[in-house]
Amino acid sequence: MVSDEHKRVLDPEQDAGALKALTHPLRIQLLGMLRQDGPATASELAVRTGESSASTSYHLRVLAKYAFVAEAAHRDGRERRWQAVHSVTSWSNKAMEDSPASRDFVSLSRRRQIEHLEASLVRYEADVAEGRLGQEWVEPSGITDLMPRLTPESLSELWEVIDRKLEELAARDAEDPRAERVVFVAAGLPLAPREPDAEPDAKPGRGEPGRDEPGTAGSGTEGGSGS
Repeated sequence: MVSDEHKRVLDPEQDAGALKALTHPLRIQLLGMLRQDGPATASELAVRTGESSASTSYHLRVLAKYAFVAEAAHRDGRERRWQAVHSVTSWSNKAMEDSPASRDFVSLSRRRQIEHLEASLVRYEADVAEGRLGQEWVEPSGITDLMPRLTPESLSELWEVIDRKLEELAARDAEDPRAERVVFVAAGLPLAPREPDAEPDAKPGRGEPGRDEPGTAGSGTEGGSGS
């Protein structure tokens, strides 16, 4: 769970401009990089994204306009450094259902989170293969796709339990030098029964028990009770 001072809660009526600002894929990517890897200059982010520094500088200024990023301490006086203001962007799923624009924003954000998971998997595999992560991380790492039958109340309770446990573990490990940034992506998406004449589903994949690895959103986003 992220404390309130580190969370930006968006209201679809009051924050229409901020929501629109986050619909640009590069802005979501830049915000995610600052949250995951810390402060950076527009030039540094340009190298990492393959964009021009003029482009990253422009989009960072847009993010700053809507208080997603702010100036960080400078290493020298030559170029502005940026940092994320909050570690998580959150919203109420119910409130976001009130307009097509806000529904589109939620859909875009969720798909960006899936892209972040895929990119994180590629990075994780390379880090292990090239020795940047020790072998002690191999066993606890992984992804699982379980499909339990739950009520709406139980799904809400599950999010609350995950939030509490993450808060507890993060606080416990805060000063441990062995701790690393972990991408944790969780999804709770109810599925309505198929119609009798619908094509049968492919057999769902099965993850190993104890290998859940859900994410902060490339942008560090969470909607509703968390995602």
